[in-house]
Amino acid sequence: MEGFPAVFYSEPAALGLLANAVSAFLVCMQNFSLFNTSLAIGGVENILAGVHLILIGGITQLIAGFLSFRKYDHLSGTAFIAFSALWSSYGATRIIVGTESNTQNSSLVPDFPPIPVQESAVAGLVSYIMIAFILAFCSATVNYIMPFVFGALTLTLIFEAVGLFGRWALVVSGVLELIIVLCGLYGAAALLLKGITQRYVLPGFGNALFNVLLFGSANRKTSKTAGEEKKKNTKYAEPMALGYLCDTISPFIMAFYCFGYMKTFYVGAIWISINVLSQLLSSYYSYLRDDVYHATKFAFHSIFWLVKSWEEFTATVVLTSTKVSDSRQLLVGDWFFLASACVFCFLSLNKDTLEVAHNVAFALITVSTIQQIPSQAYYIFFGVTCSLFTLVSLYTTFASLVNSIAEKVLIPIGNIVISSDKLQKVLLWGRQCLKKPGQELTVKENISSLSSDPLFYICNGLAALAAIQSSLNYSTQAHLSIPWVLIPGAIIQLYICRIDVQGGRRFGSVLPFCYSAVWATWVWLRFAGPLLGIASNNDAGFTVGAISFLVVNIFMIAFAAHANTVLLLVGVMMEAVIVSFLLFTLEKLPLQYEITVLAIFSIICIYGFLASLANCLFNKELIPMGPAVFKKEPEKKEEASSSCALPKSHRTSGLRTIANILEDGGVCGIPTDTVYALAASCKHPEAISRIYSIKERPSEKPICICISNLDQLRVINPPFSPLLWRFMDMVYPGGISCIVKKGEWLKRLGVGPAYEYVGTPDSIMIRVPDHSVTAHLTDMTGPLAITSANPSGESDSTHHDHVISRLSEKLDAVLCDGNSNELVGSTVVICTKIDEGSITILREGCVPAAKIMQIFETAKNMEHSVL
Repeated sequence: MEGFPAVFYSEPAALGLLANAVSAFLVCMQNFSLFNTSLAIGGVENILAGVHLILIGGITQLIAGFLSFRKYDHLSGTAFIAFSALWSSYGATRIIVGTESNTQNSSLVPDFPPIPVQESAVAGLVSYIMIAFILAFCSATVNYIMPFVFGALTLTLIFEAVGLFGRWALVVSGVLELIIVLCGLYGAAALLLKGITQRYVLPGFGNALFNVLLFGSANRKTSKTAGEEKKKNTKYAEPMALGYLCDTISPFIMAFYCFGYMKTFYVGAIWISINVLSQLLSSYYSYLRDDVYHATKFAFHSIFWLVKSWEEFTATVVLTSTKVSDSRQLLVGDWFFLASACVFCFLSLNKDTLEVAHNVAFALITVSTIQQIPSQAYYIFFGVTCSLFTLVSLYTTFASLVNSIAEKVLIPIGNIVISSDKLQKVLLWGRQCLKKPGQELTVKENISSLSSDPLFYICNGLAALAAIQSSLNYSTQAHLSIPWVLIPGAIIQLYICRIDVQGGRRFGSVLPFCYSAVWATWVWLRFAGPLLGIASNNDAGFTVGAISFLVVNIFMIAFAAHANTVLLLVGVMMEAVIVSFLLFTLEKLPLQYEITVLAIFSIICIYGFLASLANCLFNKELIPMGPAVFKKEPEKKEEASSSCALPKSHRTSGLRTIANILEDGGVCGIPTDTVYALAASCKHPEAISRIYSIKERPSEKPICICISNLDQLRVINPPFSPLLWRFMDMVYPGGISCIVKKGEWLKRLGVGPAYEYVGTPDSIMIRVPDHSVTAHLTDMTGPLAITSANPSGESDSTHHDHVISRLSEKLDAVLCDGNSNELVGSTVVICTKIDEGSITILREGCVPAAKIMQIFETAKNMEHSVL
């Protein structure tokens, strides 16, 4: 019972395929039932079908996507979350159809206006047809079961769209859905058996229809972004393809509406809202990968599509056409979207050409939506820019997915526009101009900025600028701005709170949470008040609430005073905003005061967004945020552990210091490509013995050795089989440790003095880290005996501060390298019986066991092809 969850977790694609199969079966049965009857399916049947699609195809497949991302499966994570949004949207559409049917049959509301479901559903289905085709094509580079499932799903969506207007297409769709059911069930069974037996019992996985490398050779010029020093992050799968995929669906649905194919934006708003949830997930996983750029970008795009979709919903369902044009002239929030989009265009100049083009296309969309620009064809302009952005996003999705699967740049994405060094010099231009003549410009490095800060400034700045409409026009038309303030100011800020809690910033999450409450209350009274018949002078509760906000925000200002000047200014201006809200409840508000306060608040947030994003991207204070008013007393950590040297990894002198200490028989904490490790030179067996006492490690647990590259083994020519060499070539360097048979070859490697102190009498575990710092250090010292840098039985150390706080008094030095690349250690593979055609996963770490078994199958197949 204890092993089943881990086995099932190792093959989450089984759950995803099963969810697709059951969902397809539900739609198939309903299609055949609809074709065989002359009457339309009743409202209750549609509602039940919709609920089942959301629960099975939506939520269940969403879980499969979560697990796939955490198992470093780029394709499955992207596909399952995308299809989760598809089935959820289609299920919501069925519920709407059923609700409308019940409402029209009810004698209580005979005049309820019909909802044009067909036109709205077609827009969503066609957008997912393009995505399903790309996913089917890319899945052919991984195995040959998923292409049939996703390919049949692509054709099914085509005939489902046609079936909205002609019943004959439902039969074809039903047949294709049966193919999805059969292939999905087979694939789920194959993966479950593979997870239980740790080998491929049924064919279909482990081999691909065609090799992804057939797309072309890797482009070395664009394979790395300038300035990226560390190796790829393997904590979670890359979510970029999912984010760009969502940027394909939302603008396509919006373009359908802009060109007049949908009369009301009822169903379209629901499809976009569900799609936005998927994009927020891509933002969240980008945050988990320490990718502040994509985490902020995808959340920013989510805000835009959510705001625009519900603005159109309000315009077409709530307001009349005569009121919309007058009310929209007062919307000024689009200017904040444009300014933020320009910031992304500027800060992406050190990335590839495709990324810059994607940001420019989005900036054009924000230009097309500015209401104050005179235009006789607003929707035509908006629709054209959405169409252009759809095409760019579609290509970016395909390129990101293929390049992620191959882990090489096979699909062209263009060269880097400007190097990171040049862009940093441009960002420092303002500080260069302000410095005094002869004064040396110093730039703080390794600043403590969090990836939630840029999004925090976006949300509050957008909400403040959009709230100006309540000052310009307090009437029934003002509630068109409800989504403009409610979505970024209240809803997305709750997402920021989640990020802050995840990052350990527990008190810091209070700030966005309190501001979320302020903007939600603002919307309730200022925008929704006229719609609900609420007047400010009818309820003293709003006055009391405003006073409470004033008091609470004083504590927020005190908190901001310990951070930086920009955040302090935001807190002070929020106090002024709350004052305007208080005056409004007392009916003594001067409108000029409120407009000025909101405008200044928004300008400060734009600067805070630019500065925090730039500083987070380069981990330097390139754009000043200002000093903290109340500075913390410096901790005397180094004095407490003065006997322990703390050199920096990015300095050559730091590496030399550690190398000299190891050469002299010392024990040091060092970074690796996974977590921090304790290291001792194999030239000093007594140092290896010290590791056991430092960690309080049981003597029966062996210690492995670390080398810089596989060529060191080839030189001494150990008696390894061709299959073992081929397997090690495919897994090294990386977060994998191979246990091989011990022999005299270890002494030729330089492990002679420590031969009895490392490994077991019969075997030795070898590590070849994919980390430049560790590789350089090992080149200087020779083979090192290493083990995780934590007291035995405790969690791994993922930052040099963890090593210092727990073990510094017992160590000679700690090489400081910041956060580790992983949260867990390496995956340990027993290769002592590899010649018999089998390997065993002793411990699953940062590299999934499923991926290792796939690599092993590939290595065996390559060996057979050579023979």
